[in-house]
Amino acid sequence: MDNNEFPDDIEVNEVVKKYKPIGKKLTYADYADWENDGNRYELIDGVAYMMSAPSATHQRILIKFCRLFGDFLDDKPCEVFVAPFDVCLFGKGDDDENAVQPDVLVICDDKKLENDKYCNGAPDLVIEILSPSTSQFDRIVKMDKYMQAGVREYWITDPDDKSITVHLLENGKYVIRKYSESDIISVNILEGCKIKLNDIF
Repeated sequence: MDNNEFPDDIEVNEVVKKYKPIGKKLTYADYADWENDGNRYELIDGVAYMMSAPSATHQRILIKFCRLFGDFLDDKPCEVFVAPFDVCLFGKGDDDENAVQPDVLVICDDKKLENDKYCNGAPDLVIEILSPSTSQFDRIVKMDKYMQAGVREYWITDPDDKSITVHLLENGKYVIRKYSESDIISVNILEGCKIKLNDIF
C-alpha cells in the first residue's frame, strides 16, 4: 500500500493494518474524505483499522441473517441493514471518532438515518460474524464500544463452533449468554422474533 494515499499526519503500521493520526484523532469526516483505496476501515477512538475481506462462510451466514430478519421486519418499523454501512456510534455524525461497519444491524429509530449516508447513533441490535483476523477485535474492542454507545443487543457469531454469544445491555453493562447450534434465540429487542441457530449454520 502506498502511504501517500493517506494524509501526511497519518502514521501507517502495515503489520497490524492500523492507521493512527499523529497529534490528533480522526473523525468520520476525515475517514470519509480519505477512504479511497478500495479497502474498508473502521474508526475506534480516532484510530482507523483496515477490515479484511469476508470469506464465503461469512457471506453465507450474513445472507441467512439478512433473510431471517428481513422477513420478520417486513411491514414493521425497524429495519435491517448489512455491511458495508457506516455507523457513527455516538451520534456525533461527521465529528464522531468511532465509526464502524457491523455485519448486520437493526435500527428502530428512523431519525438515526435522516442523512441517508450512515446510521448516526447506536443501532438497537448488532451482529458480528467472527473470522480469525477479527475475533479478538470483535470480542473485546468493539464489544466495549458497543456497550459504551448503548447498543441494546450485541451478537457475536462464531462459524467455527457454530455458536452465538448474545450480549444484552442491562444497567449499562452486558449480560452474556451463549447459544449452540440446536438452540433458538428469542431476540430481546424484537417481540416475537425467534432465530433457530440451525437455520443459520
